[in-house]
Amino acid sequence: MVVIANDVDPIELVVWLPTLCRKQNIPYVFVRNQSRLGKLVHLKTATAVAITDVRGEDKALFESLTKNFRTNFNDNEDIRKRWSTQVLGIKSVHAQEKIQKAKELEELKKAKL
Repeated sequence: MVVIANDVDPIELVVWLPTLCRKQNIPYVFVRNQSRLGKLVHLKTATAVAITDVRGEDKALFESLTKNFRTNFNDNEDIRKRWSTQVLGIKSVHAQEKIQKAKELEELKKAKL
């Protein structure tokens, strides 16, 4: 199983990993940030971790996790088509609101005429 951090910079370090994992039929998952992944391997940060061996008592939990990760990431067609969600910065949000208000005012003026 491959665990990938979602805040890697530059992204080119890990952008190829999901494709490789799908091709090799290896389950993969994204975690919230590098520091959480670093805690797993007792480091400050980590970009990606490959889990190759699991203790016997953890096999059942590991199998259930890999099954969930396969369905949520490997077999999910929607993730392949969409790279990320678009989150605009505060300046862009304000600019779009300003444009929308201007359009609404223009429509009101046209409706009055």
